[in-house]
Amino acid sequence: MMRLITPVRIRRFRRIKHFKSATTGVATKTMRNELNRLVQTVQDPLQKRAFDTEMQSFFYLFTRYLAEKAKSQDLEWDRIKSPAADQIVAYDKLPEVTDPKAMNKLAVLKVNGGLGTSMGMTGAKSALEVKDDMTFLDLTVRQIEHLNTTNRVDVPLILMTSFNTHDDTLRIIKKYANQQLRITTFNQSRYPRILKETLLPAPKNADEDKKSWYPPGHGDLYNALLHSGVLDQLIAEGKEYLFVSNSDNLGAVVDQKILQHMIDTEAEFLMEVTDKTKADVKGGTLIDYDGQVRLLEIAQVPSEHVEDFKSIRKFKIFNTNNIWINLKALKRIMDNEGMELEIIINPKQTDDGQAVIQLETAAGAAIKHFRNGHGINVPRSRFLPVKSCSDLLLIKSDIYSLEHGQLVINHNRMFETTPVIKLGDHFKKIQQFQKRFKKIPQIIELDHLTVTGDVYFGRNVTLRGTVIVVANEGQRIDIPDGCILENRLLSGNLTMTEL
Repeated sequence: MMRLITPVRIRRFRRIKHFKSATTGVATKTMRNELNRLVQTVQDPLQKRAFDTEMQSFFYLFTRYLAEKAKSQDLEWDRIKSPAADQIVAYDKLPEVTDPKAMNKLAVLKVNGGLGTSMGMTGAKSALEVKDDMTFLDLTVRQIEHLNTTNRVDVPLILMTSFNTHDDTLRIIKKYANQQLRITTFNQSRYPRILKETLLPAPKNADEDKKSWYPPGHGDLYNALLHSGVLDQLIAEGKEYLFVSNSDNLGAVVDQKILQHMIDTEAEFLMEVTDKTKADVKGGTLIDYDGQVRLLEIAQVPSEHVEDFKSIRKFKIFNTNNIWINLKALKRIMDNEGMELEIIINPKQTDDGQAVIQLETAAGAAIKHFRNGHGINVPRSRFLPVKSCSDLLLIKSDIYSLEHGQLVINHNRMFETTPVIKLGDHFKKIQQFQKRFKKIPQIIELDHLTVTGDVYFGRNVTLRGTVIVVANEGQRIDIPDGCILENRLLSGNLTMTEL
């Protein structure tokens, strides 16, 4: 039945709209005043100018957040389609490349702002030893140094740090002073957390404790590149392309085929995507929205469509966060229309229980601003992130070996896929993980490993097939040195069951 829109309803709608608009106006003005006051707490003129630029960028994001909140505009689900055939190119269709000279136009950037708190770390995550006593950063430096020396090219390494990791990173890279590559670091933005109840900034002065601030996601890459001067510096050096990836993705190595494809197709932006598995259902995906290729993150999805988003039937690929950018195109966009990325609202709670909001953006969302931007469906081997100790066990194991800093699957592995590893809460923190393995087991013939409870592994343990180890509460299981477990369920008081 059609509902009549009466004059009373119209007046009520106008009152609600007027109230939202007035509230937004007050919140905007109050935030502007508070940010001005924060800027005045900085004494040094140069630091004050840089901090003011940062706060202006934050204020622009905040006003956009309020405007979108007032409109209550959700993404229109019926306009979302799976990407068209020409919006995703298969990696195996790219031609082989023999001439490496195009790499002289390339720079590599690692997003290096993470602390690894989910793994119990307090310093820069990239300083974690992951393979053969080498850290994430060691492996990256080894890869690019090998690339430069074997191809006689000059690919510089750029590290985008956060205020959490900047000092750590500067200390770490001193040991690379004599390597065959140039390393440049710059700090991404530092934004104030927003108190949810009052919509005011959490910090009272610019020097306040780190807990009052946050790095606003990897979408801040573009602002930070511009304001740090690194974008202009790279262009002045003759660099035209930038390969960006997370520092903890050990599969993100320079690929000549992708670079050449970018040059040949004159694409200004490429996003590496790979096929979804059940473990990737929350990852951002490329979509066709009114004929335009765009990134869709789970935070943007209306609650009633979250299950559709996770479905592998409709959205078969997800974003690896490996992206390729044309630097001159980026400069054009930043100087003209600017970068307007979808806002991701990240609710948090402070140590004292206060509800705060972090406004973040995703780097991949920039694809809509570039000409001929599209996806490359790459092999899973280009997506090897270490987000947990389960991932770390796989990387440290005999499944992988190192060649010039690059992970290579052991040729003795009979399957192309890697084993599924699920370590329980007792293995969650890096200190616990290190304590519970005297030595990493041999898992070249492993399909699946699940471990829960208080479990310790001895030296020279071999795991094959499917292995499940369950220590119930109050029990401890010690797997002895030299033990071979093949298709076994271990439980309770070392009861062994064949699977």
